[in-house]
Parts: sequence; C-alpha cells; structure tokens
Amino acid sequence: MRRSWIVVPLVLVLGAAVAGCTGDDDPGPDQPEPSTPPAKVALTFGVWGTKPEVDAYQGVVDTWNAYHPETQVKIKAYANHEDLLAAIQDGKVPDVFQVSRADLPVLRDQELNRPIGELLDERNVDFGDGYSRPALEAFSSDRKLQCMPYGISPMVIYYNPKLVDFEAMAARGLDVPTVDYEDLTKRPTWTFEQFQAAAEYASRPRRGIAGFYIAPTLRGLAPFVLSGGGQIFDDEDEPSSLAFSSDDTKSALEEVLPLLRDPKVTLTPDQLAEKTPLEWFREGKLGMIAGFRDLVPELRPTGTLDFDILPMPIVNDPATVGDLTGICIAQDTPNVAQSADFLVDFISEESVAAVAGAGYLAPANTKVALSDAFLQPGRAPVHSGVSNNSIKNMVIPPLVEDYQALEEAVAAPIRALMEVEVLDLDALTQQIDEASQTVLAPPEEPSESESPSEDESP
Repeated sequence: MRRSWIVVPLVLVLGAAVAGCTGDDDPGPDQPEPSTPPAKVALTFGVWGTKPEVDAYQGVVDTWNAYHPETQVKIKAYANHEDLLAAIQDGKVPDVFQVSRADLPVLRDQELNRPIGELLDERNVDFGDGYSRPALEAFSSDRKLQCMPYGISPMVIYYNPKLVDFEAMAARGLDVPTVDYEDLTKRPTWTFEQFQAAAEYASRPRRGIAGFYIAPTLRGLAPFVLSGGGQIFDDEDEPSSLAFSSDDTKSALEEVLPLLRDPKVTLTPDQLAEKTPLEWFREGKLGMIAGFRDLVPELRPTGTLDFDILPMPIVNDPATVGDLTGICIAQDTPNVAQSADFLVDFISEESVAAVAGAGYLAPANTKVALSDAFLQPGRAPVHSGVSNNSIKNMVIPPLVEDYQALEEAVAAPIRALMEVEVLDLDALTQQIDEASQTVLAPPEEPSESESPSEDESP
C-alpha cells in the first residue's frame, strides 16, 4: 500500500495527557526510553528508455517516495537495454531493475537476480489471475519465477489507412479483411493473400511510395515462417541449431519469400540508404511496417499521419513473436524486504496504468491491458486491442545465452533470403543453420588434460 496510516491507541493518548497535567518533568523509572527512529533506506531502480518513458517511471517513483519517507528510491536510467545490461554485468547492479526476457540466461548464470515467488507470496500478491500464462512462463527458470512480467508486446502490422484503403480496395473487388470501426471489440484478422493485395495496392513506385517493409532479420522473418508451419529452432527447450533447412521451414519460405523480397512493393536499397523505414512511414511514403507498441508515441506527434494496427498476416495459422520485459530484484541487495515492497507497488494496477498512459508500454498486467489506460479510446491506433488479442498467438522462443550473437551470425544469409530474387534455397538454409550452430552449439575446446603432451608426437 502506498499510504502508511499511523493509528495511535487511545490509551496512550490519555496517558500522555495525564502525565502532562502532573507537572513532573521526571518520567520515572517505569517509563520507556525514547526509541531510535529507523534508519532510512535508499534503493536504486535501473531502467532504460526514452525521456518520456523514464519520466513515466519517475512519476511512479515520486509517488512512492512521497508516501514512504523511510524507503527512498532513485532511478538510474540508461539510453537502451544494452547499456543497462552491460552495467549490471560490470557489477553495477541496482536493487531493482528492468530486464528483457532474453537476459535471463545471463542473470541466472552470473547469479545476478533473486527469485521473487516467495517474496510475492509473503506480501499476498495474487498474480495468477492478472497475468497471462505465457508471460509468467517466460520469466520462470529452474521452476521459479525469476522476475515479474511487466511488458508484453507482440509484433503487429502498422498501416496507413490513406495508402491501405480497405474500403476503396473492396470497391475494386479486391480481397480485404473486415476492419470494424464502430465496434472496436471485434478484432480484425487477415490472410497473407490479403496482406499481399494491400501491399500491391499501396505501392506507387513512381511517387516513391512502397507497400511495406519487413526487416531482413531472424526476428523480422520469424512470424512468417512460424505462421507458414515452419520452425525457427530445432528444439523448443535446448536448441543446438536453427531449423531453416527442415522441410517444413523451407516450404514456408517458398510461400512467403516471393512477396517479402519483391522490389516492386518494398523499400529499395536507395530509399533505405536515404531514410529509415520508420521515417518513410511517418512521412506517408510507406503503406505498412511491422513493429511493437513502442512505435506508438513516435508516430502520434506527426499531426498528419493516420495509422492503425492489424495482427501479423496468417499464412496457415496465426503466429507472431514479441518483446517481453520484466522487473527483477538483485541477488546481493542488502535491502531485500524494501526492494520487494517497492516491486509490489511498481507492478500494482495503479502504477502500471500510470506508465501505460505514456503510450510505450503494452502491459503484462491483463486488467490494465484491457483498460482505457492502455486502449486509450479516441487516439491512434484505434484498434489497440489487436495487441492484446495477438498475445495468445505469440511463440515464446527458447532462452538463448546470446541472442544478439545469434542474429549477427546469421545476418548475411537471412538478408540474402529476403533480398536476392534468384537463390539456391537448399544451400542458403543449410548455411543459416550451420552459422547458427557456432553460437548455439559451439565446439568444445579440449581441456589441458586432453591436449597432447610435449613428449608426444603430433
């Protein structure tokens, strides 16, 4: 609770009044000695984000500090997730800190966080009903809840209704999804064929307008592979390789790649050299772009851009990927109880709603996600509920010790997949899998005992 109300027993009040009437300055031998006030506790809270994001966190911290003079929290803000993680690995671990779900292997391997399940139980926090099962499982390891889910943002498609005009497309007899602007509780879905029709309709090459942009990365391609019935990893728990050379994944690629690498409907290399895809979208020169909730505040201030969101298009079955963030407590914090108290306050509905109001956060707290604090009626995107509905289609990847290294290892062949029109699919997918194995299952170096001695011939 934010407010610590002080209740003074009536007996003590009356006793003090009687003592004051005697005029005796000597408290007598039976009077207790004045108690020493408890020492104040100073906590640090590590976060990352833009200034508006950090300001939203600061507002929650300011409210906490106003009602808890005995435990004061100070934010340590970083520009991005990588900077905060680097500081933590360098030994600068805040008492409470924000993480990406992909950080869990590092946190557990270096024993940087403290499991929080028992701490929440002690504070009677019932999080089972207020959080989706995928979110809780995502932040669990060793059968314990390691960190509290905070944000869960599925990848969706942002589109410009002026370029992707479904009403005008339908008038031309084109296949379009049903997007209801009267009843926003009806969540639109669409097929890959409808996505292709929208991309081709929005493209105006002579005017420099492209239909869509999908990042040529492992994560950018993943929703299409998964929706097409393919697999990303060879094992859901402990992968040793990507699975791009599997028959199912190659079949999915054969279905989606002709569109994804079509130079007539996507941004050209010259356009990408001039501006970022987000800049083209903001300027009304790009029909669709894949992204997460954090794009919303960046798109709203344009003043002229109208935008909305749709789920990722369905090839065979609904599927997407997502960004997940959590809040952790440091293993070595000297103030475990106070850190847990603050965490409980920070994940409360009131606090999460305050942060969600800034527009960046897609809350893992389901009650806040279904509230106006997140849906923000009357503001773009009007179909914010699409994000909530897409959570059930999120495929949570296995924990990889260094996902960034994995992306870098396969970057070149993945880019070739999505940019080269004529290619040897079998050879390229095999190259992707082999490159991934250098990160997921690197060859073990022989120990000193296994090395040949100086007396042995080579």
